[in-house]
Amino acid sequence: MEFDFLPKLPKSDLDDRTFDDLVAECLLRIPRYCPEWTDYNLSDPGITLIELFAWLTDQMLLRFNQVPRRNYVAFLELLGIRLQPPAPAGTDVTFYLTNALPDVYRVPAGTEVATERTQTQEAIVFSTDRPLLVGKPSLLHFLTAQTTDETPQALRDRVTDLWTRQPGGQWGGSEQPIFDEQPQAGNCFYLVVDPEQPLDGNVLAITLKGAAATPTGINPNLPPRRWEAWDGQRWQPVLLREVDDATRGFSFSEMAQQGKNPLQGVDVILHLPQRWPPARFTSYQGRWLRCICLPAAPNQPAYSASPRIVGLAVRSIGGTVGASNSTTVREERLGMSDGTPGQKFQLQGSPVLARSAAEHVLVSPPSGLPQIWKEVADFADSGPEDLHYTVDSLTGTVQFGPLIREPAQLQHQTAIRSRIQQQGLTPQLAAVAEANAQEERQYGAIPPRGSVIRMVAYRVGGGRTGNVQAGTLKVLKSAVPYIARVTNHQPARNGADAESLDQAVLRAPQMLRTRDRAVTAEDFEILTERGAGGAVARVKCLPTPEGAAGTVRLMVVPQANVDAVGRGEGLNPDRFTLRPQLQQQILGYLEQRRLMGVQVQLAEPEYVGVAVQTEVALEPEYNNPRAQQEILFNLRVALYRFLNPVTGGPDSKGWPFGRPVYPSDIVALLQQTAGVRYLGAVLLFSVRKRGPNWTRKPAPDPVVDPGPLGLICSWADNRLRSSHVINLIAR
Repeated sequence: MEFDFLPKLPKSDLDDRTFDDLVAECLLRIPRYCPEWTDYNLSDPGITLIELFAWLTDQMLLRFNQVPRRNYVAFLELLGIRLQPPAPAGTDVTFYLTNALPDVYRVPAGTEVATERTQTQEAIVFSTDRPLLVGKPSLLHFLTAQTTDETPQALRDRVTDLWTRQPGGQWGGSEQPIFDEQPQAGNCFYLVVDPEQPLDGNVLAITLKGAAATPTGINPNLPPRRWEAWDGQRWQPVLLREVDDATRGFSFSEMAQQGKNPLQGVDVILHLPQRWPPARFTSYQGRWLRCICLPAAPNQPAYSASPRIVGLAVRSIGGTVGASNSTTVREERLGMSDGTPGQKFQLQGSPVLARSAAEHVLVSPPSGLPQIWKEVADFADSGPEDLHYTVDSLTGTVQFGPLIREPAQLQHQTAIRSRIQQQGLTPQLAAVAEANAQEERQYGAIPPRGSVIRMVAYRVGGGRTGNVQAGTLKVLKSAVPYIARVTNHQPARNGADAESLDQAVLRAPQMLRTRDRAVTAEDFEILTERGAGGAVARVKCLPTPEGAAGTVRLMVVPQANVDAVGRGEGLNPDRFTLRPQLQQQILGYLEQRRLMGVQVQLAEPEYVGVAVQTEVALEPEYNNPRAQQEILFNLRVALYRFLNPVTGGPDSKGWPFGRPVYPSDIVALLQQTAGVRYLGAVLLFSVRKRGPNWTRKPAPDPVVDPGPLGLICSWADNRLRSSHVINLIAR
């Protein structure tokens, strides 16, 4: 490996003899060691042997004169650099109950779910990060408002005196409109739920009983309404999919025409946020849901009349909790202490993920109570009585404190030996030598001899393979009572492989340059990647805009699994969502390293999809259907590799921030494929996000540089190109 980043300083060889020098030196030694040898011609077999061994020696000197990689690795170890372990992917898994339960139900932390095992791939296991509590919701208020406000002010209670509350928690009575008689955009109704129940992350089923004879004039397949929940800071959408609304936008008349009875009740399934705290608006206290009447849009007519309901009920049918790509190992016995310093023990599983407070080493002395020891990064600040140990996350090695001879002690011992050689061993020197022999420092305590050492718990896992697709985590590793099924509605993100030695070599100059302090833009980029623990693929520190002095803006591209690119599949920009957990981890890391008064803002780039359409003419020998399909597949893979935020761009390090896409880029890329004779006109289309979907504009829209307000990536809109749709025509 060549370290190109090192300064090119003049280097003196440890042995500067060349091949000719070695041969000449051997010839000069012949008369001394073998005087009877007088024939030095090149045809002599002895000269041939001399040249052979001179060549072998020259090759060894060539290797010897190079700075070996092993020495550089030793230098990294002296700096305290360790290879970073893999980062676990994270997602949210949703558990659905078999039926409603009479009490609060608890899914314990560490519950394992996995993907299906196939013939070619092992199951990928995820464990829940915390317990999930599925509560028993109770509806307190049904309120309406004419306008949609961030903080509700004018609320009206329409049903308190008109509806009755049944013992099962259902409300019912005469017909009541949920919006105004002539609905207007912004009309909404609120559901206030009992704040005493644990409902964070729960999946609620809102049962609505409607009047069948009230047509509302909407398109039931695209109803103009939006469900939201108050998460303590903002109103967050909670209707995950349109199919979760069995009322089809309160279209009870449509249901009656299909032979269903809306008076029996139909459900709207809402996935509540992970944090759903109680709040007080006006005089009402509880957990808040609302449904907003939206204005008319293309293919989405507005309500011509308000839907009417005759009953309402709320129940919890499951819950969502965060999970990470890990497997928990509990109560592993490491071994027994022999009482010597620097003992090492090996965990059975590796690599080991970051430890929590409940994951530690427990030392049980032969006669005494078990002791909880503390993990430290190193023993630099550990004293002889400190119960400290270290864990190498990559290899799973547990080590206790070593016994170190200080440099001053070695110097004293050298001076004493010198005096002993001069004066002999006198009683005074013997006493000094004995006292000096005891000047050794123990870094960290030593487990007493005979102590049993156990690891209470630790987690193994991580890697890019954990970035699984949505809907793949559906296998429970062990039976959980009352759970009917489990799934992940969102793909897993931020999984990263362990750091390689080449990456650690490149990290050393960065560490020496930043010195763990964020001052320059490059410092913030380096420390952001370091603080993410491998979960961030790329970072860009943007220039500070006018009037925003003291603010650092960072564009973060999280890691994503790009293995699908090799299968000819594109990357959906939704995979690069910056999860709140990762954002808090980065901000917490930078908080300790930024300058006082500097504010750090993290944001996602805006991803613009690129659709490529062109005609490809093939060489005559490839004019058969099988070759055409193979070349078409290779072209598609090449485009997906070139146009993506992680491995794209001219240098395969991710598409550059702010760089537009030109047709010449595509032409140069596709012409490298074997079998391509020439290309027709290359058309580039932008793919935009419209609501929850990504759509391609119907008319050709070449992605060229029309200015900072156009479709290209610029500092004004912070966009980053990403391949999404490819349409190639092979001829």
